[in-house]
Amino acid sequence: MSESNSNSNGVSNINIINNNNNNNHHHHSSSSSKEEKGRDLGLYFLEVCRRRGTGAEEGEEKAEEAPSELNTINSSGGFVVVSTDKLSVKYTNVNLHGHDVGVIQANKAAPTKLLLYYFEIYVKDAGAKGQIAIGFTSESFKMRRQPGWEANSCGYHGDDGLLYRGHGKGEPFGPTYTSGDIVGAGINYAAQEFFFTKNGQVVGTVYKDMKGPRFPTIAVHSQNEEVHVNFGQKPFTFDLKEFEVQERMKQQLKIEELPLTSNVSYGIVRSYLLHYGYEDTLNSFDVASRSTVPPIYIAQENGVDEQEIMYALNHRKTLRQLIRDGEIDTAFGKLREWYPQIVEDNTSAMCFLLHCQKFIELVRIGALEEAVKYGRIELSSFFGLPVFEDLVQDCVALLAYEQPLESPVGYLLKDSQREVVADTVNALILSTNPNMKESKNCLHSYLERLLRQLTACCLENRSLSGEQGEAFQLHRVLSSGKRG
Repeated sequence: MSESNSNSNGVSNINIINNNNNNNHHHHSSSSSKEEKGRDLGLYFLEVCRRRGTGAEEGEEKAEEAPSELNTINSSGGFVVVSTDKLSVKYTNVNLHGHDVGVIQANKAAPTKLLLYYFEIYVKDAGAKGQIAIGFTSESFKMRRQPGWEANSCGYHGDDGLLYRGHGKGEPFGPTYTSGDIVGAGINYAAQEFFFTKNGQVVGTVYKDMKGPRFPTIAVHSQNEEVHVNFGQKPFTFDLKEFEVQERMKQQLKIEELPLTSNVSYGIVRSYLLHYGYEDTLNSFDVASRSTVPPIYIAQENGVDEQEIMYALNHRKTLRQLIRDGEIDTAFGKLREWYPQIVEDNTSAMCFLLHCQKFIELVRIGALEEAVKYGRIELSSFFGLPVFEDLVQDCVALLAYEQPLESPVGYLLKDSQREVVADTVNALILSTNPNMKESKNCLHSYLERLLRQLTACCLENRSLSGEQGEAFQLHRVLSSGKRG
């Protein structure tokens, strides 16, 4: 990133604009309930811009540390020898009784913010009795017992093929395993199940009825038993990616089984096009829906009031297109002609975003001197007003970079910033409709309200499972749909 202008051009331009602050300060006009409504709507979109600037809109969770080796500190000590790479273990003693198990856990608990977690072992030598086990245990597990023999543990055992869950009595589960076999254990967080594999095939699944961190665990219990563990440092024998695809398909099929009549989904899409003023697309959509077999007629039901969002459709379409094309002066002119009441307060959030966009458009075409002049006249009035300060500084900072698009404030030059400004104008125009029941209806279409409800439900559902499983991120779901 080149910042060669930052000490000359950029900073001096910021000062030039800021020095005019005292000469161009506009005073707030008197507040009425309509002005308060407009201010609240405008502040909502300011916050949208702010989140874009900080990258908070993506909502990505931090990656968790995954198991990478065996934990040689918390293990059953003298009964096993662990290799120097901490990825294989050998039972060296002659076992005397049930408490002489050589148990060892992974160095980290299984990550929980995934759809699936999985690891494998290769049985290099089944030793004298093949008393090998694989599974999951808790942090406080007694390290002289087979996984599954103690509460809060689960293990699939090689000598008898039984599954043990929290007590010494096993249940029929799968085949036995011995020298040369590759056995895997995993957690399916979507289904809340443990699953086990042998030589690349799923052996079976069992409900995961334990809470808290689960540590991948292996056990050996007779002379010369030797096991190598794979935490993902090399390809698994089991096709985990295909298994994940199948799990996602199961979820998708459940969704597709839900009954939904075509006129409901068409109604939701139609209301979205109406809300945002996409008049031409709406007309094409209506023509297409009438030409389907049978034609789709959208009844006014379920509380959908199209009159609220039919309001000023052509005006909103025209203004959206102007803003998307960067024609901010023309958009201002149309607003003054059609809706003077929403532009009379030049220090409103909507006017601020429009002035910023005009400044951004000048930077976009490289007209930096003109941008500075415009900033001195229009942006300077917003310096010193706390609600605008960080965003106006981001705008002015565009001048400091030779390649502003690659800079930390480059988000302002993207088409998505134009969309935010267009959405702000759209919402403010909708708010002038005397029949608009609630101002919050100006902010989001019915489709977006449904998606917000979906997000809230998915987050609540995840919290009920102890925050385990893949975090729900709407933008990822939508982009995966596009790929599909």
